[in-house]
Order: sequence, then structure tokens, then C-alpha cells
Amino acid sequence: MSKVWLTLTVLLAGCATQVPQALPPRLLPRTFTGPAPSGAQIWPDASWWRGFGDPQLTTFVEQAQAENRDLAIAAARVMQAEAQSTIQRSALFPQISGQSNYQASGCRGQSCQQYLSGRDFGLQLNASYQLDFWGLARDNLRAANEQLKAARFAQQSVALTVTANVASQYLTVLSLRRRIAIADEYIAAINSILDVIKLRVRAGATSHLDLAQEQAQIEAVQAQLPSLETLEKEALYSLAVLLGRPPEGFDVTPSELDAVLVPPVEAGLPSDLLLRRPDVAQAEAILASVHANVDAARAAFLPQISLMGSGGFLSSTIATLLQVSNSGYTYGAGLLQTIFDGGKLIGEKRLAEATQKQYLAAYQSAALNAYADVESALVEVANTGRAENHLRSLISAAQEAFEIAQLQYRQGVADLIIVLQAQGTLFSAEDQLAQTVLANRLAFIHLYAALGGGWVEKPAERTQFAAAVPLQPQYAVPQ
Repeated sequence: MSKVWLTLTVLLAGCATQVPQALPPRLLPRTFTGPAPSGAQIWPDASWWRGFGDPQLTTFVEQAQAENRDLAIAAARVMQAEAQSTIQRSALFPQISGQSNYQASGCRGQSCQQYLSGRDFGLQLNASYQLDFWGLARDNLRAANEQLKAARFAQQSVALTVTANVASQYLTVLSLRRRIAIADEYIAAINSILDVIKLRVRAGATSHLDLAQEQAQIEAVQAQLPSLETLEKEALYSLAVLLGRPPEGFDVTPSELDAVLVPPVEAGLPSDLLLRRPDVAQAEAILASVHANVDAARAAFLPQISLMGSGGFLSSTIATLLQVSNSGYTYGAGLLQTIFDGGKLIGEKRLAEATQKQYLAAYQSAALNAYADVESALVEVANTGRAENHLRSLISAAQEAFEIAQLQYRQGVADLIIVLQAQGTLFSAEDQLAQTVLANRLAFIHLYAALGGGWVEKPAERTQFAAAVPLQPQYAVPQ
């Protein structure tokens, strides 16, 4: 007898299964190789968009967090997962039902030989309970709870994406408006020279060729304005949709992109990144959920034990229904063990194990993509910053060259082609600077999002690394 109890104890306590640890050392980088700004804050704040110092952007982000439709969809999916968890939890409790009935019958003549007359009143209570001796119901509940975690992490991931998209579209609107303003300034500069050319043509000091070249320059710039205005409207409408409102009547208060601050941020250790990315945490929770399904598939091989009972009252009159003499009860227990099912349970177990392999690889892919995402963002921030500095120096030199060319042309010591070249260089540099400034700000937004946007997974919710949550002991089915 002692050997039986020892064997049972070993089976109950020694067959616990942990979620597979998905990342071997070869998939864990020691550090990030991308350039990092010196003296920057490690990891972004949870409200990183406030660091841009733009009250309008802060207002837009708050509106999106309250009204964005993608966030509403994600919230509804969390509610669905909560309901599914409640459904699975119900298997851990007894199922109790009550029933009452009334029946009347009558007969006449010969029919009374077959039908009796009278009335019956009944009241019955039924109860059943399936013992979760092998942990099948707990496995299903754990799988549902992990799916709930995954839905919540997905909601956080959507929130981070929406916030980043709001900031990106807002800055894109400012950048396109700056490019439109640069084109208008360029047209005004061309017109000022065009007036001089017209006077010189009338005086016979120059040919109509100069006039035609300058007019062609104006048309070339004006031809770019419709596409810039179209892009600006598209960005504005996209921003309106992100805020959960129709494009009609929506606009952005004029603001300068150069006035937007960019607080620098630095990445910490690569191992910490996986605890700060909601999309990686979502993949982690899904892996834990399908692992619970593997445990459930193994527990399904073992016998299911159920208890049942019922009791109630039956009387011909309602006045005597609840008397003890009219009561009765039944109770019992049952054991169900599959003997032959044509390989169904084996197939379900293999399916669960194959699904676990799929999501094990999916978690590894999410982790590797997270590392690459940060590396790319670090390079983007550094290189666009360098390009911005060079372009500002270029504009300073191009502005001086344009002013000198204008003066020399007015004095008649320089050809128009020199002025046109100086004009084109200045306009191109200013337009390119506006695009590069936007690219730099978008790179910072990319970096904030790649670093998780200030989100951190709670220690109790982790199933990877040393902070894994202890699982309930489970039976293991022989392979």
C-alpha cells in the first residue's frame, strides 16, 4: 500500500511541465550595435510624446487613446477573451440546476383503463461535478487566461502603434506645409528676378531666352505644388481617422516642425527589450497558451471521474409537496476512460505539440524582429541627424551664393544661368531639409516605439526567462 501511495505522490508532484524557454543563448545579443546618443535617457517614458513639447500633439494623442476605432476593436477582443476565460473557469465548479413541474390528467369511460386521472406536483434539484483530478480543466483555464493576457498585450501594442501613427501623421502634415511654403517662397523669388528680366528685355539688354527660362522655372515649381497639397490633405485625413473622427472640418493649427523638440533616448540591454515590447509579450502569452493545450491533450488520455446527485419532492397536492414523506434522492459516481477512438486523442496531442512548435518559432521571430527594429531605428536616428546638419550648412552656403548671383545679374556681370543654378540649389536644399527633418523626427518616433514606448511587462505575467510563473503539477502521458 505504501508503494501505491508513493507512486501516486510521484505522479502528482513530479510531472509538472513548464513553458518551453524559447530563446537559446545564440539568439540573445549582448548589446545593441547601433549608434546611441551620449547622455540620453535609457528607455522611453510611458508618455514619451509629451517630450516633443507640442500641446497640440499631446491633445491629439489623448483624443486617439479615447476615440480610435482600432483601439475599440482591441478592447472588444479583450472582453471576448475575458468571457472565454469565465467559460473555462466554470468547469472547476459543480453544475447545479433546479426543476419544478405540474402535471394533470383525466379520463372518461373505458379510457380510464389506460389513463389515470389526477394531479402531480414535483420539485427537483440536480447537481453534477467532474473532478479535475488530472488537471484537464485547469489546463484549459490556463490556456484561456494566457489568451486573455495575449489580448491585453495586443491592446497595448495597438495603443503604441496608434500613438506613433498619430505623432507621425501630425509631423508629416507640418512637414508638407513647410515644403509648400518653401515652394511659394521660391516662386516669389523667381518672380522678383522675372521682373528684372522683363525690364531688361524691354530695354534690349537681354534676349527673350532669359525670360522663357525663368518662366519655365516658375512652371516647374508650380507643377510640384498640387502633389504636395494632395499629400498634405491625405496626411490630414489619415490623422482625423486616427482620432476617430471624420475628415470633414478637421484641421491642424499652424505650427513649425523645427519648433518640435526631440528628447533623445537610448536602448538598454537587449534582454530587457523583450520585457518592454507588448508584441513580444503577446507572442510569449500565445506560446504559454498553446503549451497549456499540450498539457490538456495529455490529461485527456486519463480517466474522467464525475459525481452526480439529485433529490426532490413529488406529491399529488401542492400543500403536501414539501413533506419529508414525499421526498426522494439519488446519487452516484462515474468513471469514463477511452478504450478505443481510432487515434483521436493521439492526433489531438500531436496537433497541440505541432502548434506549440509553431508558436515557439513565432516567439523567436518576434524577438529577433524586435532586436532588428531597434537597430534600424538607432541607425535611422543617427544618419538622418547627420544629414540634417549637412543640409543646414548647405542651405547657408546656397543662400549666400543665390544672393551674390542675384546681385551680379542685376549689375549685368553674371549670366541668368548662374542665377537659375543658385536658385535651384537653394530650393532643392531647403526642400530636402524639410524632408530630412521629418525623417529624423519619424526615426525618433520609430525608436520610441521599437523600445516599447515605456511599457513594461509585469513580473507575474512572464513565462520566459527566470521570472516564469510556477505552473500547477500535471500528469505526463507516455510518448
